[in-house]
Amino acid sequence: MDVYADGNLTVMRFGPLGSFANNAYIIADEASGEALVVDMPSGSQELIAAAKDFDVKGIVLTHTHHDHWMDYDLVKGALNAPVICHPAEQIMPADQIDQPLADGAELTAGAIRVRALLTPGHTPGSTCLLAGKFLFSGDTLFPGGPGRTNSPADLQQSIQSITSVLFALPDETEVLPGHGDGTTIGAAKSEYAVFAGKEHPADLCGDVNWAES
Repeated sequence: MDVYADGNLTVMRFGPLGSFANNAYIIADEASGEALVVDMPSGSQELIAAAKDFDVKGIVLTHTHHDHWMDYDLVKGALNAPVICHPAEQIMPADQIDQPLADGAELTAGAIRVRALLTPGHTPGSTCLLAGKFLFSGDTLFPGGPGRTNSPADLQQSIQSITSVLFALPDETEVLPGHGDGTTIGAAKSEYAVFAGKEHPADLCGDVNWAES
């Protein structure tokens, strides 16, 4: 577990978890003892043990690719908190989503405000979460590039989400993705500038790396 702090905000990162090496997070307000959980991949036992020290107000899904909610029954059963997700997500059965998450909506954990940023492309309802100086980017943005896309249209939508929504954030914003290591918005902007300065085939999609694609 890695721990990050920004004033009263504490972030706990758990990962790599499960066969897809996912990350999951706890966003906590230490003063009030309230928290939110971000994603629930397989192997979430350590996450559950740490979350039980808090009053968990919600389990937020960045998107509904199955690797991000494989421990649904285990995590929800242990924490007894609502599962929150953007309604455009169609992969998870609708009756398993307890609360819709609209673009721009704010979730709270004590004095902590967590803002939802809709960033479609990787999936239709992919949503990043901004809490203090931390951006929980799911599979929208990683060090070196965007998350995998299934079509050229999806890639263009993902790039639009990243450049218009995420790149509007301060350069020092720390990006904590759904897999692997983190980055910053400033670093991502510099990497994207390399990509934007080149021509690309019209059918480009899949695993795109800003520097190599």
